[in-house]
Amino acid sequence: MLIPIRKKSVITTCAIILFSLFFTQNINAETASEDPGSSAPQINRNIQDLKNKILELNKDLFVLQEELLFSANTQVNVFLSTDAGNLFKLDSVQLKIDDKVVSNYLYTERELNALKRGGVQGLYTGNMSAGEHEITALMTGVGPNQQDYKRGVSQKINKTDEALYIEIKILDNTSREQPDFELKVWE
Repeated sequence: MLIPIRKKSVITTCAIILFSLFFTQNINAETASEDPGSSAPQINRNIQDLKNKILELNKDLFVLQEELLFSANTQVNVFLSTDAGNLFKLDSVQLKIDDKVVSNYLYTERELNALKRGGVQGLYTGNMSAGEHEITALMTGVGPNQQDYKRGVSQKINKTDEALYIEIKILDNTSREQPDFELKVWE
């Protein structure tokens, strides 16, 4: 566990240095703007360059943080999509991994519309050790004939040393007049 602590201190140190540089440049800009013969446009360009460098560094730090927190050999990603029409209106999803709740989500009308138009929601990103695990998703909503509907889908998966991508898909089954729920592991 020493590696994340060191990386965290490196990130903190970089942030402090950048803040100090930015603060110093702002003081120089204020001083220069008080002096009528100063090169204020040059200082403003320097400040803008510094801001761009800070934004770039922030992006790099975010990528580094993601790699540290969710390395590829332990990473698991769970997504939700829907191909449902009139048979099921989703209200919420609860995601469990090995009987431990890792995510609960309540949906707004706007989010449901986005899912119906083909959107995919990232439900969970986390770490999982190699080996056999059980993924369970419990969906609640309104089903056929405007009845409250609660249904789950569960599957045992084998996590290898590569990142794992799982899709939970809600489908209409018009022949049975019921929604279907599918859990698929992407290779």
